[in-house]
Amino acid sequence: MSQRISFEFFPPKTADGLQKLLGVQQQLLARNPMFFSCTYGAGGSTRDNTLRTIDALREHHPDTAPHLSCIGQTRDELRGLLDHYRDQGVRRLVVLRGDLPSGMGYAQSELRFADDLVRLVREHSGEHFEMEVAAYPEMHPQARSFDDDIAHFKRKIDAGANNGLTQYFYNTDAYGFYLDALRKQGCEAPVYPGIMPILNVANLLRFSHSCGADVPRWLVSKLNDLKDDEAAVKEFGTEVVTKLCERLLAMGAPGLHFYTMNQAAPTLAILDRLGL
Repeated sequence: MSQRISFEFFPPKTADGLQKLLGVQQQLLARNPMFFSCTYGAGGSTRDNTLRTIDALREHHPDTAPHLSCIGQTRDELRGLLDHYRDQGVRRLVVLRGDLPSGMGYAQSELRFADDLVRLVREHSGEHFEMEVAAYPEMHPQARSFDDDIAHFKRKIDAGANNGLTQYFYNTDAYGFYLDALRKQGCEAPVYPGIMPILNVANLLRFSHSCGADVPRWLVSKLNDLKDDEAAVKEFGTEVVTKLCERLLAMGAPGLHFYTMNQAAPTLAILDRLGL
């Protein structure tokens, strides 16, 4: 398999949930992923669960990357986390600004942007970590302009990040235009498309609205026609996302990063149809 495949989880809240997640990991391991990653709640709110989940996942796949965000944390706290991960043998991080928890202002954070955090990681840990950073083909919802968003991604790479992982999207033109814009600015870093399987219409539309991901009108219309038939939604969703992946790989995407929602079957169905 020439394309890099990776899978993202979120930290379960219970011991039973963690055991179920390890079962999901076992199913996905058969597809020879490059790495797994585990998210980190707003302001570090899932810190302990993330640490516990990373330790458990790494028992079965050493290349498991914790998300690391700077909002709501001090430089010393971040350096402590970096030391912990280095001591545990972690070699990859997903480095993000992070979301603001309700009621928190930016003044409570010593670092405000992801490129500041990338710089801190390199200053403190040298080249120990491979760093993945966020990319937004449809523009970050808080960006002042598309050009400003492109410049911000380039700053993260210039600060020492290695690769981009995109927000999920369903429009291949957005990805192609994003890459073209980066290349025009002299940024040649690999950018891996983030892939979101379609499982539930209401959840997809609600989450997409909150994170700024566009769901095309034709797709919303078709999903709404099917929303009362769960099996039909999953079948149609698998078809749509498989074709999306096929087009992205044909465009030269270096691999795919799957937002699994802690489930194996939807992602495996797509990978089966792709022959990966």
